[in-house]
Amino acid sequence: MTFFSPTVPPRSALRIAYLEDDFLLAQEVSGWLREAGYEVQHYTDGQEFSRAVERGGADACLLDWMLPGMSGPDVLCRLRLQLGASLPPVIFLTGRNAETDVVQALESGADDYLVKPLSRPVLLARLQAVLRRSGTAQPSARLRLGDIEADCSRRQIYVRGVRVDLTDRETDLALHFFQNVNRLLTRDYLIQTIWGLRPEVETRTVDVHVSALRRKLGLQPESGWRLVSVYGRGYRLERARSPDEGPPTIPPELDD
Repeated sequence: MTFFSPTVPPRSALRIAYLEDDFLLAQEVSGWLREAGYEVQHYTDGQEFSRAVERGGADACLLDWMLPGMSGPDVLCRLRLQLGASLPPVIFLTGRNAETDVVQALESGADDYLVKPLSRPVLLARLQAVLRRSGTAQPSARLRLGDIEADCSRRQIYVRGVRVDLTDRETDLALHFFQNVNRLLTRDYLIQTIWGLRPEVETRTVDVHVSALRRKLGLQPESGWRLVSVYGRGYRLERARSPDEGPPTIPPELDD
């Protein structure tokens, strides 16, 4: 079974094939990758995953170890036999933390090995590292909305050139809204995508985070952009003036 990310990324986005049978974890990790500018295809079946990668459907692979049917090492062995030197970078994401498991994976051709629970910054940094070593670079995804500029790959947001201090959740929300201008994002969707369907998250939590984001980024009518509440449903980021202007643009590189 294949699950596609709800937000369509740019056509230039690098493609990540992700094999994981834990659907909730896969949704959370896919969200991290999508926010970093990657295109993600999630698979729960090792054979389907292998066929997609063999057809050239991935720039990098993320593999769980313990899976029904083909295990992660079995999938890696098949891909090495079929693709040889053209095998894309492979990272194991697994709960197995024995030294022998790490050694086995790396000796079998994996490029890196991360033990669950996963860290977003570590995963993204390791993925960037293996892509650099393979000669593949992730294009920088940068958006501008009036005085606001977002560096999606670095997860940094600026207002009039000054970096704004946001929490991880606030950054997640901001990037989701920036990439979905004029689109209603329901509270249920945000809970599922940002908080990973955790049952203890209440809709009030979303409201509090949106209110903080609106204040920190100045998303009020006078700024040209507003983050509006749609009663009983969710939120939408929309232009408050200059309706003849187009959607967010990709600006020149931000200064480091």
